[in-house]
Amino acid sequence: MLVRDAEQAGDAAACAAIYAPYVRDTAITFELDPPSEAEMAARISSARQTHAWLVAEDGGRVVGYAYGGEYKSRAAYRLSCEVSVYVALDSHRSGAGRALYTELFERLATRGFHMAVAGMTLPNEASAALHKALGFTKVGTYREIGWKNNTYHDVTWTQRPLTPTHP
Repeated sequence: MLVRDAEQAGDAAACAAIYAPYVRDTAITFELDPPSEAEMAARISSARQTHAWLVAEDGGRVVGYAYGGEYKSRAAYRLSCEVSVYVALDSHRSGAGRALYTELFERLATRGFHMAVAGMTLPNEASAALHKALGFTKVGTYREIGWKNNTYHDVTWTQRPLTPTHP
């Protein structure tokens, strides 16, 4: 499996295709309409300017992506970031999520980020297991915070240091 920086033009369609079923068919993301290839290209460009956006290839095919982005806009949060990972439905349990996050954390630490946060809609056993295995700890759960597919959903937030804490 090859993990590399996403290319705005070349990888936007693949990332949009991976993400679309999560948007359409699940509450894993709270977006209601799948983003277009052009929108995904803009997201890739934006993330690469300040954080990182990576893709995983298996046999020359993009099977997943991960990215970091701004956690909150207030200045004191500038060394924290929010991270996400999405793997093609037919590539779950392939190691793509772990490989993407491992490389993403290194890139973000190199860019000076200290803390990564990740939210996951409940229930999502696979995501919870991946985040726990990669050192995330649960911070808390927002109850009934999102409305999608005609029901409320809880979101658990987790965090993981990217660099050591200095006194």
